[in-house]
Amino acid sequence: MPIMETKPNLDKLNSALSRLILSASGWRGIFACDGDGESSKTALSDEHRVIVAAAAMVFSDYIKTHGCTEKPTLLVGMDTRPTGPEIARAIIQSLLAAHCEVKFIGVCAAPEIMASARSFGSELVPQAHGFIYISASHNPIGYNGLKFGLLDGGVLNGDEASSLIESFTRLMNKEGTPERISSLVNTVSLEQYADISKRQQAHKRSALDSYFSFTRDLIAGNGISSFVMSAVLQNALHDYPLGIVADFNGSARTVSIDHDFWAKLDIDFAAINDASGAIVHRIVPEGESLDPCRAFLETQHQMDARFLLGYMPDCDGDRGNIVIWDDAQQKVRALEGQEVFALCCISELAHLVWTGELSYHANGTPDRKVAVAVNDATSMRIDKIASYFGAETFRAETGEANVVTLARNLRERGYIVRLLGEGAAGGNITHPSAVRDPLCTVMALVKLFAIRSGMNTQADARGFFQIWCEKSGNPYHADFTLSDIIATVPPFVTTNAYTPEAVLSVQSNDHSKLKETYQRIFENDWEQKKDELQKKYNIAGYFASGFNGSDERCPVQDWRSIKKGGLKITFYDDAQACVAALWMRGSGTEPVFRVMADVAGERRELERTLLAWQRDMIVDADKALCC
Repeated sequence: MPIMETKPNLDKLNSALSRLILSASGWRGIFACDGDGESSKTALSDEHRVIVAAAAMVFSDYIKTHGCTEKPTLLVGMDTRPTGPEIARAIIQSLLAAHCEVKFIGVCAAPEIMASARSFGSELVPQAHGFIYISASHNPIGYNGLKFGLLDGGVLNGDEASSLIESFTRLMNKEGTPERISSLVNTVSLEQYADISKRQQAHKRSALDSYFSFTRDLIAGNGISSFVMSAVLQNALHDYPLGIVADFNGSARTVSIDHDFWAKLDIDFAAINDASGAIVHRIVPEGESLDPCRAFLETQHQMDARFLLGYMPDCDGDRGNIVIWDDAQQKVRALEGQEVFALCCISELAHLVWTGELSYHANGTPDRKVAVAVNDATSMRIDKIASYFGAETFRAETGEANVVTLARNLRERGYIVRLLGEGAAGGNITHPSAVRDPLCTVMALVKLFAIRSGMNTQADARGFFQIWCEKSGNPYHADFTLSDIIATVPPFVTTNAYTPEAVLSVQSNDHSKLKETYQRIFENDWEQKKDELQKKYNIAGYFASGFNGSDERCPVQDWRSIKKGGLKITFYDDAQACVAALWMRGSGTEPVFRVMADVAGERRELERTLLAWQRDMIVDADKALCC
């Protein structure tokens, strides 16, 4: 007996397909049966059931044609969105019908299934298997989607994702596909599906064990054993105790390793909204979404002054932004995404020095090539931080898969790349992971705060913060606080990516023509404004950079050639130092452009001036094309 009958309506199916977003970062759309992005409905339409079944079938074919000559085994997991279980059921049906073995983990954080995939791959044929993760990241709860990956611990890269999308599109354009998919998946019996569900708890336990071990090793890095790092951290936290809070907001992290992880380090931990699936406020961990976490940390700190940090993950638990007790301001405040990433960059570069993985010649130059890989919307503050360590900064187009690919390419060229990520979103990716993880983000701050001088008997005797202060020329004193650390971060004013002014609606869908027109407007405006910019802000000139996938072109003369990629205009002063930047990138799925201004120092006025100029130029370019 089949699990359920599926009878899609062709017109409704085509409509659902037209609204589906397909990208290297994942496939997503509104899956709630009532079509409401904020809906908590659990049911899927027959049309969406066919879509996810077809996607699973295409991925299984992809796996089979990339080295698997036998029955492939695929991991399947999901976050806590209401439609997750129904999507999982359709995917499992499809994979079973395609003669795959399925290991269903159930609800799990994205880094959890990816760590499990890495461990899983070491036991079987690495190139032959992969995972499907059901999530729409930080989108509202009525949305859902799919992420596909192999066994390197990350999602498919840009070329792999494009190939999968092309295969899916071809399949869905074939006459009779919906009926064939429906007929095929309905050959799967209730007993077959029940057998998969029966083994789910065992697979979940295995995933948790893999994730815990991987995270422990990840935090230690290559230069020191996880056992030694754990001992150092426990001793450090005995001398400088720390409490951490979390607002799980019903996310997949409610059933992940967090409680056990902090307990193993003897860190006091408290959480709110920790019932799986109980999503009580907006999912994206920005702005007002951080208010409950901020209030909870305030309460905990008043009861116990050791509580200094808090985090809130998104629904799939691969991203979390931070709130801290700010000793200087005597209050709890949220850190901006760019600020969080800057602190992680300081910590993980200091980590390389502390473990002895990175050392320096007598003239102060590093003995190995070191890099930080970021996206095009990451503040130039990272370039400044990296330069103090002798590290280079490389940029890719926005999109986590692009940054991961860039980092892999750099390692092939002989670079150490421990840290990578997207500054505007906050959080970090720590090698060898290929996904953001709030545990790694929080631990970067913990290491920076707790590991102090004299705690390392194997390599550098200085603490993380002392290493940073000496590299950057900041004064150091032993009795420092989190506020003291934050005060040493190079000052930059950067447009928050999640404010309304960072998004601009446009009518033109031809990004090449829009950039071509924008270039003419910018060059004309520059001639009119350059004397004022020189006199008032010491801006002497500019150059443009283009970002497509993992590639950066600098300088780029023809801005039209950037197509749908990111465009960055960097301004320099009389001394040729880069002092400000404008950035823009059109969404591939929405009629909007995302914009940003980035300014060295504490010159908020210049950031406001540049951002307003950027918005005006894009509006004028759009009008010129559409009128």
